[in-house]
Amino acid sequence: MARKNLLQGLMSQAPAEPEDTANALPRYERGAIGAVSKSIDDLKRRAIIDVLPDMIDNAGLKDRLDEDPEGLAVLTESIREYGQQVPVLLRHSPNSEGRYDVVYGRRRVAALKALRQPVKAMVRTLDDRELVIAQGQENSARKDLSFIEKALFAQQMVKAGYERKIVCDALSIDKTVISRMLTVAESLPHRLILAIGSAPSVGRDRWLALVQRARGADLVTLQRAAQGPGSDQRFEAVFAAAAPARPASSGPRKLTGDGGETLGEARAAKNKLVIELSGQGREFGDWLADHLHEVHRNWLKSNS
Repeated sequence: MARKNLLQGLMSQAPAEPEDTANALPRYERGAIGAVSKSIDDLKRRAIIDVLPDMIDNAGLKDRLDEDPEGLAVLTESIREYGQQVPVLLRHSPNSEGRYDVVYGRRRVAALKALRQPVKAMVRTLDDRELVIAQGQENSARKDLSFIEKALFAQQMVKAGYERKIVCDALSIDKTVISRMLTVAESLPHRLILAIGSAPSVGRDRWLALVQRARGADLVTLQRAAQGPGSDQRFEAVFAAAAPARPASSGPRKLTGDGGETLGEARAAKNKLVIELSGQGREFGDWLADHLHEVHRNWLKSNS
């Protein structure tokens, strides 16, 4: 009887309210199973696999001005001797099943292709926007990319339709620096920039100064002036060619001091400027000879 009453009690209980599954996590994301699933997913993301270089295509935006075959040869020999020490980042190709796009590490892929060796790579699933951001963040962390190369990369992103905020996030640079980069990239003809090259030693201020000098200058002349053994030298040659022409002097120029006193005179001669300091200017001339390096340094700063 007691057993019957017990069964009646169980049967008479109201059915349990159905569990609200609208906001419930998928089964595999809960508890220990969820933790294991996430761990496996993380391991897959961090796993390094071997990929045949012939299965890898270029993608994203161009980030280098100079091909630098000598640097590639050095990298190839280093990998031949010591192996690939740093993996590249790839994504699954959205266009061809089984192929990959390189996000960053193009030179390593090229070196390993020349060596006919597989490429050690991490593989991510990225759309075009995520690819460009990843490429930009890698570029901002690299010390071998010059200012003008980063400026051209930012310009490519803007032309591709990315918002300024995305460009800033990709290069880890604030809006002010991005604006200056775009000023240089958009103000100077692309052919002139290509003629100069990466100019690794030339920073933002010098490029902005070239923009100022190049306004109104004959761009064909500037492009022809881009001569030199390296891109830094080609930049300096263009910078000098863009300098405004000095008006021809009709005769000696009188040199006066801060109080109007006569210190001497300067006159133009063939390929030189002759300065003569006499009288009250003689003592100043002695000081100037001892401190000419400081005067020259200040002049360089004022023109940079």
